[in-house]
Amino acid sequence: MSIGTFTIRALDPLKDAELLHRWVTDPKAAFWMMQDAKLQDVEREYMRIAAHEHHHAYLGLHNGEPAFLMESYDPRYVELVGLYDPEPGDVGMHFLVAPTDRPISGFTRAVITAVMDELFADPRTRRVVVEPDVGNKAVHALNEAVGFVPEREIDKPEKRALLSFCTREQFLSARGVAV
Repeated sequence: MSIGTFTIRALDPLKDAELLHRWVTDPKAAFWMMQDAKLQDVEREYMRIAAHEHHHAYLGLHNGEPAFLMESYDPRYVELVGLYDPEPGDVGMHFLVAPTDRPISGFTRAVITAVMDELFADPRTRRVVVEPDVGNKAVHALNEAVGFVPEREIDKPEKRALLSFCTREQFLSARGVAV
C-alpha cells in the first residue's frame, strides 16, 4: 500500500514561518526545543539558517500539502563541531513531522525514508549523521529502521545526544535493496 507522494522544496523562512511556528510549538515537537518560541523567533531562526552557507532547511510535502520539515547541515561547520571527527561526505540531518489529527500508519517512517532518499540523491553524500536527544526513543527506533547505527552519546550545549551514522549501503540494506 502506497502512502502517497513526497516532494521536498526549499523553505521560505517568511512565507512558511506561521506553519513552522505551529509545528515546532506543538507538544509533540518537545525535542525540537522551541516550545516557547514566538512567531518572530521562528522567522529569525529560519532566516539565520537560510543565510548560512552550511545549513539548509526544506519543507516536505505529502501529496502536495506541507507535512514535514527537513534540515541538512555540514557537521564540519554546524551542530557537531569538535564533537566527532567528520569524514568526507558526511551530512547532518534533522526532521520534524507536522502534527496531525489524522495519523497515517507508517507515515513517519515514510517521511524519514523520503528524507534519506533526498540526502543520498547527492552522490557526494557518503554518510548521514544525526544527534537526537538520548531520551527520544521513538526517533532512535525510526533511525535504526532506516539503517542508522548509534556510535556514542555526546554532550551538546542544549542536550545529551546519541551520535549515530548511516552509510548509503546501510540505508539501502535497511530498505531491502541489494548492495
